[in-house]
Amino acid sequence: MIKLWFKSGSPWIWLNAAAVSASLIMVIGVLALITLRGLGHFWPSDVAQFSYQEEGRPVQTIIGEIVDKSTTLAAMAKSTGIKMAGNESVLVQYQLKTGNRDLSGADFRWIQERNIKQQSLPDELIVVERREWGNFYGRLVGVKENGSLIASGGNVWTTVNTKLEDALEVYKEINHLEKKDIGAINYGLERLRLKEKKLQLSNSLDAEAKKEIQASKAEFDAQYKSYQSQLTGLYQKIRANSLRVKTESGVELDIPLAKVVRVFQPNAMNVFDKIKHYFIKLGEFLSDDPREANTEGGIFPAIFGTIMMVTMMSVMVTPFGVIAAVYLREYAKQGLITKIIRIAVNNLAGVPSVVYGVFGLGFFVYILGGNIDKLFFPEAAPAPVFGTPGLLWASITLALLTLPVVIVSTEEGLARIPSSIREGSLALGATKFETLWLTVLPMASPAMMTGLILAVARAAGEVAPLMLVGVVKLAPSLPLDGNAPFLHLDRKFMHLGFHIYDVGFQSPNVEAARPLVYATSLLLVLVIVGLNLSAIVIRNNLREKYRALEG
Repeated sequence: MIKLWFKSGSPWIWLNAAAVSASLIMVIGVLALITLRGLGHFWPSDVAQFSYQEEGRPVQTIIGEIVDKSTTLAAMAKSTGIKMAGNESVLVQYQLKTGNRDLSGADFRWIQERNIKQQSLPDELIVVERREWGNFYGRLVGVKENGSLIASGGNVWTTVNTKLEDALEVYKEINHLEKKDIGAINYGLERLRLKEKKLQLSNSLDAEAKKEIQASKAEFDAQYKSYQSQLTGLYQKIRANSLRVKTESGVELDIPLAKVVRVFQPNAMNVFDKIKHYFIKLGEFLSDDPREANTEGGIFPAIFGTIMMVTMMSVMVTPFGVIAAVYLREYAKQGLITKIIRIAVNNLAGVPSVVYGVFGLGFFVYILGGNIDKLFFPEAAPAPVFGTPGLLWASITLALLTLPVVIVSTEEGLARIPSSIREGSLALGATKFETLWLTVLPMASPAMMTGLILAVARAAGEVAPLMLVGVVKLAPSLPLDGNAPFLHLDRKFMHLGFHIYDVGFQSPNVEAARPLVYATSLLLVLVIVGLNLSAIVIRNNLREKYRALEG
């Protein structure tokens, strides 16, 4: 019976089903973990106040959010040097996010449950989200303007909200002036400098050219002085106000409103307030720039860089992959050389991605980019233009990395098209090129899209080659902006995959950055799924369109 059962193939069916089920469970489990920990980061947690007394020490007040809980057996706790009472079987510890890093030097601390004398959730506890030094936890004393206390007591929150809204508007104006307006002036001045040097190298810098350049510089200088005057007034306005706050130990200090993102009382918020706060934080995460060494703020530059690089890679890899596959399947003589080429293509798909990064750095950046600089940008020397890692070389490197996938998928699609289709087209008087262009390639387009889907899925998650050919920890300018020529292929960029690596393993504050690692990982998965779904929809439409011809 057992031999017959094995011969029937049923065990292998069940084994495959079990393997697929286990894989699905693991994938769903990982996605669930990333989703819960990533999206849960934006929910405003309650802030607890503890009366805490360690053995032989006075009672102290501790304020913070409970972010983790640890339970350790007494025997294991004793082995680490922790004293345990005879009736204690486990040691329960809580990890608190206490903030106030500028005062205590750390954002987190562990406390033992047995040393907690009292725990409460006072409504008056505040969280101040700052642009520097992380969160502040404590109590609000009042609002100061030009060093004088202007509000305290019952009406303080009305004043806080008004002053903070004004400060945020001023901060937006400052940010726009510095990044957009003054940034455009600096960009224009740099272009003028390069233009002048180029004319000098070509011995074309005559009096008229000098006059024109000086006139442009004077115009930029006038604009800069105007913007600088506006900035000075805005900085004076935003520095006038500050929050007077009190720490858990009773120490009072001032926090300038220029460094405050928001102030809220999580313990006093109802469900609707927390939901509103949650979506505001989520929106900031998707649309703002990072801050505090990428451990806080948003990740919009990384989202933009990832999508732009994948799009450029797709535009490059698809035509080259299709042309190579068409030649190998339709034009090349099927012999030993063709077989060797196919073996080489298949082997390229298994080459470690970091090898492509080394090749991209050596060939594209140093050789190709260096020669481009010598031929077309001599005025920029010794600073490189294309002779340094950037968006263009990263896209080409990943296009090379994913090229074998597109070639193999397209070849398989071409092989599935019946020869009768080609013969019928040729019999009606069409040339071989017309047959390929008007009949064969449209019918093989679903296979091309399958190759593109696989290429996008791999390229979007690659990190190792990008570290060598263009990705950086923080890019001050996006590759696409309002300055001519608008698309700057020579610029470095941010990437979600590298951002995860940087925040998770290179961050100076790993504990604070951990939730962002989960949130960014979830976003990267969603970006890849979104790109793939778009390609899948196109592929399915093409498949339905040409299904009748295939039949």
